[in-house]
Amino acid sequence: MPHNIVIYIDADACPVKDEILKVSYRHNLKVYMVSNAWLRLEVGKLVEKIVVAEGADAADDWIADHISTRSNNIHAICITADIPLAKRCLDANAIVLGPTGKAFSAHNIGMALAMRELNQHLRETGESKGYNASFTRSDRSNFLQSIESAIQQILNKK
Repeated sequence: MPHNIVIYIDADACPVKDEILKVSYRHNLKVYMVSNAWLRLEVGKLVEKIVVAEGADAADDWIADHISTRSNNIHAICITADIPLAKRCLDANAIVLGPTGKAFSAHNIGMALAMRELNQHLRETGESKGYNASFTRSDRSNFLQSIESAIQQILNKK
């Protein structure tokens, strides 16, 4: 782990696992792939699969408990679509990216949380069916650009 960069993946529904692994191998970065179930992925020595107990937030809790960046000069990147987990990781000074490449930050996390709650309320009252857009090639490309940019940002700080 020459750059002290660690990537944490909220892996159960992550559509960019393969892309993350390619980037981690290219940069020689440690990856923790955290899920509620065993994932069938070929991985190398840099990747540690963490299977947590069943539970709604067990993977999120494991990531939030382990992502501390405040000691040992570790720089963490978390990949998640889960907005409350993104907030917890931002609070630990991690860089947080969604699978579409959207970067979460102190400036946009409040609005993301508010929109999440509003959408949840609309689904619960039947006002919304909870439609999610399909994951596209453009999303995959945006993600690759975003993660590479985040890694270069960390490397250029040194």
